Amino acid sequence: MASPHNAHRADGSPAISVSEELLLDMFTVIARARALEDAVAIHIRDHGFAGFWHPGKGQEGAVAGAVAAMEPEDYLFYQGRGATWPLAKGMGLEPIIGDLLGKATGSTGGKGAGVPHWADPALGIMGEGATLGSVYPVAAGAALSAQMRGTDQVALADFGDGTAARGTFHESLLEAARWRLPLVYFCENNGISVSTTFESVSPTKTIAERASAYGIPGVRVDGHDAVEVYHAVKAAIDRARSGQGPSLVEAVVTRVGGHWEGDAQKYRPADFLSAYTDPLEVMRKRVDSATAERVVAAAKAEVAEALLAAEAAPLPSPAVILKDVFA
Repeated sequence: MASPHNAHRADGSPAISVSEELLLDMFTVIARARALEDAVAIHIRDHGFAGFWHPGKGQEGAVAGAVAAMEPEDYLFYQGRGATWPLAKGMGLEPIIGDLLGKATGSTGGKGAGVPHWADPALGIMGEGATLGSVYPVAAGAALSAQMRGTDQVALADFGDGTAARGTFHESLLEAARWRLPLVYFCENNGISVSTTFESVSPTKTIAERASAYGIPGVRVDGHDAVEVYHAVKAAIDRARSGQGPSLVEAVVTRVGGHWEGDAQKYRPADFLSAYTDPLEVMRKRVDSATAERVVAAAKAEVAEALLAAEAAPLPSPAVILKDVFA
């Protein structure tokens, strides 16, 4: 097994070492997420899909690193790209895939097909809003709740670079900073909002630098490196948990696939992946090679088994629409 990895934070200062156990945990999450990405792509090709699947291939490392810095009771509000978020936070493969296929075994009981809304409050997985940009006020509300109740919980709001243009980003950040809410803004910046490049619409070169307008820390990290992301998010969470308020972490990632599965991506140059660094391979180098092979093989087998189970699972009855709502 590799020795504990000593990295540096984005500001150049030494970071705490990462244990072998944590390295293996993050690698396992990435391997399982990658296996699921590949299996879903094949399933859609062969069987179709009742909606749009927004692939997260290439962004798994950022998510694995961010969740590794969280505690089980912390609140997670994620964006709907890939399935690494629920996997990393502890949700099983069957409820994840069940939601994708609209089956009764999904975490939402069949209400999240096409564009899934995985949720399990017991795991701190609070789902996502129906509109882009709704993550900010909802996550801020959860952070305010934790502050008012006097708990140590922290909320993490995950979003993409395009969503940072929404008014809710700035409105919630203004109040979160003023009230010192235990909240982390986590941006997965893949540089392209559907088909529009970040640099063509943003007046700033980064998302992280926008934090200075609200008097909070903002840091930009390599999102292909789960360890680097872990250190940045851990520092942000520690700050939030100690009552110092929110931080903004921008993880630079690569969206390997299209905006949705089947997107022809005619808007992209042929060499757009020339500088891409695979987060799976980055972490593989930090894990014993034999162990890594076993983890990858096990991940593929687990995903295949869960996919078969989800395909055989029953569809929900129409009455499911009346569940989990307030009268």
